Amino acid sequence: MTTNDLTGQGPSRRMVLTGMGAGLLASAAMPAVVWAQGAPIKLGFQLHRTGIGAAYGHWYERTAQAALKVVNDAGGIAGRPVEIIFEDDGTDPARGAEVVDKLVNQHGVDMVFGPLFSHVVMGSAPRAGELKVPYLVCSEGYHVASGALNRWTLQPGITDVRSQIASMAPWVAANLGKKVTMVYPDYAFGYDHRDFFTAAIAAQGGEVIAQIAIPPTETTFTRYLPQIPAETEVLYHVMVGPAVLTFVKELGEFYGTGPKPQLFGFIDSLEAVDFATPGLEFLEGTHFWEAHNRVKQADAGEFETAYRAAVGVDDNGASVSDAADVATYSHMFSVWETLFVIKAGIEASGYAGPADRQKFVEALEAMTDMPLSAEHPQGAKRFNGKTHQVFGVQNISQVQGGKLMRVHQTTIEDGLYDDAVDYTTMAF
Repeated sequence: MTTNDLTGQGPSRRMVLTGMGAGLLASAAMPAVVWAQGAPIKLGFQLHRTGIGAAYGHWYERTAQAALKVVNDAGGIAGRPVEIIFEDDGTDPARGAEVVDKLVNQHGVDMVFGPLFSHVVMGSAPRAGELKVPYLVCSEGYHVASGALNRWTLQPGITDVRSQIASMAPWVAANLGKKVTMVYPDYAFGYDHRDFFTAAIAAQGGEVIAQIAIPPTETTFTRYLPQIPAETEVLYHVMVGPAVLTFVKELGEFYGTGPKPQLFGFIDSLEAVDFATPGLEFLEGTHFWEAHNRVKQADAGEFETAYRAAVGVDDNGASVSDAADVATYSHMFSVWETLFVIKAGIEASGYAGPADRQKFVEALEAMTDMPLSAEHPQGAKRFNGKTHQVFGVQNISQVQGGKLMRVHQTTIEDGLYDDAVDYTTMAF
C-alpha cells in the first residue's frame, strides 16, 4: 500500500534478524494475504525527488516500493499491512525539516526514513528529535555516529564515510600511491571525506598534498582542475549532483592521452551514469569504491539475484525496462535494508503505535549482527547500538572492459572505529 504526495524488550534482536531470508525469497509464491486485525503501519519516506539528489531519489523510491511489496506479500509487519507515504524534500535542508513535520503531524506516520544527502539530514534530524519520532537515515555521513544528532536518529542500513575510508585507505596506499590530491563536494559529506581520508592516508605513511572543494551545484569544473599538483600520485575524487558526468568528462579532457595520476573515485562521481558513455574511455583501469557492486559479480548468490529481480535491475546495473536508466546501485540497497530493520524493530519491540516509539528505538539499540540474507543482500552487517551506526563490507572495483569488476573486498572489522558517543545514555 503506498501513498504518493507529489508536493512534495522481547525476543533476542539477533535472532529476529536471523533466518528470515528463506521466507522472503518464497514470498512471491504466497497466496493472497489474510490480514490480522489492526490499522496499517504508516511509514513516512523523506524523498529527494527533486534537487541535486533527484537521481538517487528516483531509485530510492523504486527500491522502497519493491521492498514494500515483498513485506506486504509476506504478511506485512506483525500481521499489519504497511503503507509508505512519500514526500519530496527537494534535497533542501530547510524543506527537509518541513517534510518531517508534515509526515508526522499531517499524515500521522509512525516513523520516518529515507534521506541521503548529509546537509538535508543535518537540517532535518533536529525536528525529528523535537517530535520524538524515529528517524532512520539512508545517508553516509559521519553525522550520526559523531554524536551530533539525537537519540531518535539512527543509520542502520548503510555504513558511513569514516568506516568506508578506514577500510580502504590501506589498500589505496599499498596499491596506488601515497601523494594524494582530493576533489570533493563543498558541504558536510565532502568534509567527512576530506578529514577522514587525510588522517587515514597519513596513518599509512602517505599525505594529502592538495584539497579541492567544489560546490555541489557547480556545472563546469575546468577552472578547478589546474589546481591538481603535478606530483600527485593518486587523484581521489568524490562528486555528487546532476553534473557528475560533466566532471568526469572534463577530467578526461584535462589529462588527455598524456600521463595522469592513478584515479581512485567513489562511485558517487558516476552513480546513475553508464560507463559506456562516450568520453569515459579514459577511466579504463581506474578504481572506484562501491558499497554494492553495480555489475553482478561471478560469485553473487541467491540473495543478490532475488534483490535484483525485486528492484528490477539487470546484471549490468540498469533498469530491466530501460537500459539507459542506470541504478544508483551502490546506495539504494540502504532503503531496502532499512525497511527490514524497521520490520525487525517493530516486531521485537511489540510496537503498536506512536506511544511505543521509544520502545522501538530501544529495540534497534539492542541489535547487533545482521547476517547476509534476503533482508541484507549487500552483505553481513554489525549494528552498534551506542553510536546508532551500522558497519559492513566495502568493495574496491576496477574498470575492466568498461565494467566495474571487484578486485578487493574489506571485512566488517576493517571499518570499525572507537565510539565517539553513547546515545543510549541520552534522554529521549
